[in-house]
Amino acid sequence: MALPHATSGQLIDIRPLGPRIDAAVSNALFKTPQLELMRLVLPRGKGMPEHTVPGAVTIQCLEGVIELSAHQTTQTVYAGGLVYLAGGEPHALHALEDSSVLLTLLLQN
Repeated sequence: MALPHATSGQLIDIRPLGPRIDAAVSNALFKTPQLELMRLVLPRGKGMPEHTVPGAVTIQCLEGVIELSAHQTTQTVYAGGLVYLAGGEPHALHALEDSSVLLTLLLQN
């Protein structure tokens, strides 16, 4: 069964999970033909291996600390930090602490 997505006009709570982060899972918040918004939950030491997506992406750290590898460098992204990547840019994520991240993907038609 698919998880429900938010509908137009529906309020989405993206506040930090805090102590609930241990039980939280990554999920898509909404998806349209042009745009997808996801909350990615990364336990300390876990991550996403290097990959690319066709469209532009933003990566916003909501809580915790992550390392983002892109553009031949690795940078530390703390809660409140936001990074934009052009479509097709190889990137990888690694959680230095239990973290949640808001991903916005521009989908290619």
